[in-house]
Amino acid sequence: QVQLVESGGGSVQAGGSLRLSCTVFGYTKSGACMAWFRQPPGKGRESVAAIDIGGRSTYYPNSVKDRFTISRDSAENTVYLQMNSLKPEDTGIYYCAFDPRALCGGTWYASVNFFYWGRGTQVTVSS
Repeated sequence: QVQLVESGGGSVQAGGSLRLSCTVFGYTKSGACMAWFRQPPGKGRESVAAIDIGGRSTYYPNSVKDRFTISRDSAENTVYLQMNSLKPEDTGIYYCAFDPRALCGGTWYASVNFFYWGRGTQVTVSS
């Protein structure tokens, strides 16, 4: 059974940094896609970043490009999201998601593609 366990959320002031972690249990093969999504208060879920597991590509929307960095530690089966220069609009519940079927590709931003989800971790950025 695949399980995703997130950690690293918290509260920071605008301009600060946080690093989120997501460890995958029960799956170690390559050729998969791992992503982070977030859900701001009162809004729908939106993509934040994605990374190929077994490839080299990373993906970001314009809203976080140059501020957020997604990376992975193959030995630990863990994906990280380093968030710098945080803004109040980055506030939300952050979820990691996993699609074991293929690399991320052109639809990396679509939450419907992801089979497995973590429980979420709260990120709050105050002005």
